[in-house]
Amino acid sequence: MQAAHAVREAADLLATATADRRELFELRVQRWWPDLHAGLSAVYPPVEAEALERRLARAAAACVRDRDPDLARLDAVRTLRPDWFQEPGLIGYAAYTERFAGDLQAVRGRIPYLQELGVGYLHLMPLLQPREGDNDGGYAVADYRRVRADLGTVEDLRELARELRSVGISLVLDLVLNHVAREHEWARAARAGDSHHRGYFHVFGDREVPDAFERTLPEVFPDFAPGNFTYDDELGGWVWTTFNSWQWDVDWANPHVFSEYADIVLFLAGLGVEVLRLDAIAFLWKRMGTSCQNEPEVHALTRALRALVRIACPATVFKAEAIVAPADLVHYLGTGPHHGKVSDLAYHNSLMVQVWSMLAAGDVTLAAHALRQLPPVPASTAWITYARCHDDIGWAIDDADAAAVGLSGAGHRSFLSDHYSGLFPGSGARGLVFQHNPATGDRRISGTAAALSGLEAAVEDGDAAAVSEALARHLLAHAVVMGWGGIPVVWSGDELGLGNDPDWAAEEGHGGDNRWAHRPRLPEEALEQRHCPGSVPARVFGGVRRIGSVRAGLPHLHASVPAEVLDVTDPGVLPVLRRHPLGPFLALYNVTGGWRSFPRTRLEALGLGGADDVLRLPEAGRHGAGPHYGDDGNMWLPPYAAVWLVQPGQEPSADAR
Repeated sequence: MQAAHAVREAADLLATATADRRELFELRVQRWWPDLHAGLSAVYPPVEAEALERRLARAAAACVRDRDPDLARLDAVRTLRPDWFQEPGLIGYAAYTERFAGDLQAVRGRIPYLQELGVGYLHLMPLLQPREGDNDGGYAVADYRRVRADLGTVEDLRELARELRSVGISLVLDLVLNHVAREHEWARAARAGDSHHRGYFHVFGDREVPDAFERTLPEVFPDFAPGNFTYDDELGGWVWTTFNSWQWDVDWANPHVFSEYADIVLFLAGLGVEVLRLDAIAFLWKRMGTSCQNEPEVHALTRALRALVRIACPATVFKAEAIVAPADLVHYLGTGPHHGKVSDLAYHNSLMVQVWSMLAAGDVTLAAHALRQLPPVPASTAWITYARCHDDIGWAIDDADAAAVGLSGAGHRSFLSDHYSGLFPGSGARGLVFQHNPATGDRRISGTAAALSGLEAAVEDGDAAAVSEALARHLLAHAVVMGWGGIPVVWSGDELGLGNDPDWAAEEGHGGDNRWAHRPRLPEEALEQRHCPGSVPARVFGGVRRIGSVRAGLPHLHASVPAEVLDVTDPGVLPVLRRHPLGPFLALYNVTGGWRSFPRTRLEALGLGGADDVLRLPEAGRHGAGPHYGDDGNMWLPPYAAVWLVQPGQEPSADAR
């Protein structure tokens, strides 16, 4: 269907809209309808695609007609400033609502705290109504249009979004696209014999087809959810369940499924959600003989959904939760005909893995090589960078990358698991092994940043020198992710140096999942201590806040400017360059416990001869001196120092906090 037909299809819905909104709809359709059509026509047969387009035209028109005036204004602002999520002043924060504050109303009371930290992007983990009992941390959604009763109501969510928006904080929510809970209304209808809703799922009468698929499918949770199919007595068949037996994969080959999710997207955008995290997006399309991840149809479907949002509510953007190999990851930001037209944001999982790999090995060689292999991404998109997240850390070390620098991939992954679970001599880490797979040797790790950096253990031991060293490692990890570009996201508690929750297994439903260890509640005592000079919470909070505020004053860190890992001259120092039109930005990260240098000749070649560190983290000077030029003329970096260099005169303003 052409753009003009889409406008005519929705004309009756816009009859009561203001003239400016009617014109706005027409202009947006002219701009974005070709992308919507291209995405749908790449997936669905022509007749089905056209019928779906008619439904979507009307849904978009209704959204434009009914859009809250405040959100309509934000749509206009974001249309004029499409790089809003790429700007260096944007810092993210992620938390479970109940563990951060208690409920949605209580989150409003902690907005000043978020402002103090410099947050402009708040990701509240799954809060839509999940199934009762075990629900994969909220990712088994039973109702996309209701909020968990213990957290509040939909109106509470709308009010929170409005208040956050009034102070410049964008609300981020999860949208689970791959599956619904067995208790969701679609699944209930399918179990009751409704053939229409049965078609929303992958259902097989016997094991022939599931067994054929299983030959090439990995297992996500081999410990407690082996296999990818579950027999359901009420359904009378085998249903696809990638994650858990009570999470039913939906069939995106059915255009009615696309239409249902389009309505959900517009509903959430109407509440004021500004970023939708597209959960488990890599799994949407199923193809025999493959891993059923990263199939081309996934990107076409996302392109179509994104185009719909650009027409109806352009203040909302997409973030792809695709924890996949780097070569696959870039497709979620758009390559080839989908260049820059898929998701706006994507998680930089490789950066997180390489940060902890560098710190464990005290060597940047593997990280430098691996990070250079990442293909370029569209300049209109941005990475989500993070030291850790709500999930476990899987050691995504590519065997070819490891071999290229003389390492064994399996051996290095084993070393990292040993190191961060505290088995490796002298590590000091307090991580927990998650989902050990004896067949592959895979051992993922759970733990807060303080538990992984050794800060938790050092504090418990009462060793002041060890605390300072671990705190420097902790801040170094955050400096790397904040200095990379994109949106750096701090996980709740890491800004205060919280360790693992010792009582994680005591809560109902958590005992079999040690990821809850690194999802601690935010205690009032730690919040108060952030203002007590010399305390660990104060030192960590002050350091993270300092990194974010300096970052905000450096245009070099705009996400459109790519990060370039330079050749390594010292295996203990990672050099990351950003070539901005204003001049170069060079970050130097010493991942070792000793002093390391960077050649002045290289600084001079970059136009940075004599440049001083603008980051100036207090922990960098704990040995009596911070980064400085030595008698040999080279720049010397203290242990675990993070140094940011720009040309003289380009330092952040003096009011950087």
